[in-house]
Amino acid sequence: MLRRSALATGLLLLALPAFAPARTVYECMRDDTLSLATAPEPGSRCTPRHVDDRKAKVANFWGELGPVRAPHYEGRINGRRVISTRALPGWKQVDSVVSLQAPRDSWAHAGLGSVGRPRLDAFRTQFRAAARRNGVDEAWLRAIAHAESGFDPSAVSPKGAQGVMQLMPTLAREYGVSDPFSSAQSIDCAARHLKALMRRYRGDMALVAAAYNAGTGAVDRFGGVPPYAETRLYVDKVQALHARYRTALRRASARS
Repeated sequence: MLRRSALATGLLLLALPAFAPARTVYECMRDDTLSLATAPEPGSRCTPRHVDDRKAKVANFWGELGPVRAPHYEGRINGRRVISTRALPGWKQVDSVVSLQAPRDSWAHAGLGSVGRPRLDAFRTQFRAAARRNGVDEAWLRAIAHAESGFDPSAVSPKGAQGVMQLMPTLAREYGVSDPFSSAQSIDCAARHLKALMRRYRGDMALVAAAYNAGTGAVDRFGGVPPYAETRLYVDKVQALHARYRTALRRASARS
């Protein structure tokens, strides 16, 4: 297994695109789904992102914004070959990302699923206070709430998670939460838990999100994001939501 992993890693490095360390790709929103593209997608609202391939934790086509799962699609815009993670009309799926000079396991979604619009109205004071009190990013805290419950303080999952931040009973007890359906207690508990996870994983927010979803035991056992489809999709969704909340909060701050 170790020899096979080492060989795969070597092949990935050989397959990397000959990009300069810093380049521009685009995060594109359409119908509340996010995709990545090498040029602005027609019909989408696209934001340029300057990525540094040297900061990517895993060799992948999208540099530090990746990797992401599922097919890539290819089309032409103004005669230029463009790659996107969204299936645009008339575009063809790329059979192998190796043909893009990207590693074989460079994942990509046709969008990152429905993420919805940022909601800054829900529990505005409580999110801001909990984030400041615990020294965590309010955009991350809101992204977790959005992904977990859609800001529903009465939400209960099939696995027994409760409240706005979907606290499992054992976690709620660990942090001294007396009422998991209290939005204030739930948000504060999640902020404290996120702070602890950030220390544990040295600020690697992909691992923090994975641990929030699957638990620290699973992350530690696999030495990274666990190979559970649910957890990997969750991490992608939270990261997409974080980008949207970061932008929304910055705009709200500029208006105030």
